[in-house]
This record gives sequence, C-alpha cells and structure tokens, in this order.
Amino acid sequence: MSAILAAIFLSPTAGTLPQAVEQVRAMAGRGLEGDRYATGMGKFSGNAGIREVTLIEEEVLTQFAHEYGHPLTAAQARRNLLTRGVQLNDLVGREFLVGAVPMRGVRLCEPCAHLARLTSAPVLPGLIRRGGLYAQILRDGELAVGDVIAIEAGR
Repeated sequence: MSAILAAIFLSPTAGTLPQAVEQVRAMAGRGLEGDRYATGMGKFSGNAGIREVTLIEEEVLTQFAHEYGHPLTAAQARRNLLTRGVQLNDLVGREFLVGAVPMRGVRLCEPCAHLARLTSAPVLPGLIRRGGLYAQILRDGELAVGDVIAIEAGR
C-alpha cells in the first residue's frame, strides 16, 4: 500500500476548528499558505523550522477511537496533514517527499493540555508517542490530497 496524503487542514485564526482543503501551497520556512502559523498568528509562532507543518496518521485516529471509545476527527486533532500508510515516528530526523514537496521530520508532535481542553477527549494518555510529527518544509511547492508520500532509503 502506498503512503498518501489523505487530507489537508488549515486554521486561519487561533481557536477555530481547522477546515479541510483539497490543495495548498507549502512555503519553506513559513508553513502552509492560509494557515495561522504561516502568518505568525499561531500560539507557537516564532519556531521557524520546527512547527511549519504538522502531520498525523489516519490509522492512529482510528485506533484512538477504538481504544478510548471517543472519536477524534482529523480536524479535532488540529494537525495540518492527515497521512495514510506511513509511520510518522520513523520520520524524525529524516527527509521525505509529500508529492513534490521535500520535508524533514523535526520531532514528535505530542498532545498537550490545550488540545485536551478543546476536544474533551483523553488525548493526553491516548496520543502520547503517536500524536504526529512536526516537519520543516524544505522547498516551496503545491500539496494536494492524494499526493504520494515517499521516504528515500538511507536518509
């Protein structure tokens, strides 16, 4: 099974539920066009190279709902990119492609108390070490739902 980009989410302002889009421009050193972090309006803005884009696995959200009996949608998880068929924890410190856009996994995106308050879900125990990935965008480009995610061997 190929790894793919299953969905894209943007939040133009803090506190709003991210909205799904079919495509977006990824901007190196900034983030995703139209997202609050790319404009410097996010809660954790000022962390260039760390929080440019966030990813989470669709499989994790399915498993979370099964284990905790509490559905958590991709939008509620508040990550930008929903993936399918790739283990994101394996991408920390590695370069990979989403479509034609090169990225580098920076660190795990662990759940926080703010996410727990917003969702009323048991995300703190449920998403530890599987809450997603912070990634750096290495070169500008377009992302679209359905893009293939490729990890180069040896990187």
